[in-house]
Amino acid sequence: MTTIPTVPTVELNDGHSIPQLGFGVFQVPPAETQKAVEQALEAGYRHLDTAAAYRNEEGVGRAIAASGIARDELYITTKLRNGEQNIAREAFENSLQALGLDHVDLYLIHWPAPAQDLYLQAWEQLVTARQDGLATSIGVSNFLPEHLERLLGASDVVPAVNQIEVHPTFQQTSTQAATRAAGIAVEAYSPIGQGKDLTNDVVTNIAAAHDATPAQVVLAWHLAQGTIVIPKSTHRERMEENLNAVNVTLSDDEIAQISGLDTDERVGADPATANFTML
Repeated sequence: MTTIPTVPTVELNDGHSIPQLGFGVFQVPPAETQKAVEQALEAGYRHLDTAAAYRNEEGVGRAIAASGIARDELYITTKLRNGEQNIAREAFENSLQALGLDHVDLYLIHWPAPAQDLYLQAWEQLVTARQDGLATSIGVSNFLPEHLERLLGASDVVPAVNQIEVHPTFQQTSTQAATRAAGIAVEAYSPIGQGKDLTNDVVTNIAAAHDATPAQVVLAWHLAQGTIVIPKSTHRERMEENLNAVNVTLSDDEIAQISGLDTDERVGADPATANFTML
């Protein structure tokens, strides 16, 4: 019988905690989502990350219902669509209905979408929704330092999490620094650069030294820095491989080598200009 690894947790600024390694469903087709999430839960994941914009919340919800796992053993995140920032409460309730849940553990504003100038309004609705028990924690995603500064100046409620693109060749050091300085946890999406960082010689050499895979090494690099990670895969073997990254311990020198790979090249959109509505 395979031993399921123990995933560490990160304590958030609101007193709650989050499993540091989770399972993301970005770009998982809706028709494949239930099966993928069921496999992830069987592999041992208890932290699931989805979003209204992914159009697969229903599949996540069906997998949760079919799993038989107690709700308090799961950590569920979903996110607010850009095009619904003016109706955040309604959008949130629609997500809960799609998931078949009465609350989520974390609800995020997906993008600041600065051209809309609605994220402060949306944040206040998230604050109220949390007070009403719809979310245990609330946070943001893709917020750059200027967006964080504006939000923190307008609200007494500090986001628990800022979910941003982070991987060895795109580390967003200034955004990470601003996020952590405010007491906000950093959560990395596209944590292996959608695969492009796995062929780097530094990563592959460290992987060989640890009898680990390149993906495990990159995820271990994130974990060592206190970053929350949500890798995605639709292959059971890779799901298990990623989860076992918690058993890889890198030296300070190896962490520094990987940190030296930053090229400041995104694989995703730039939050300063991204204003798609995702509807």
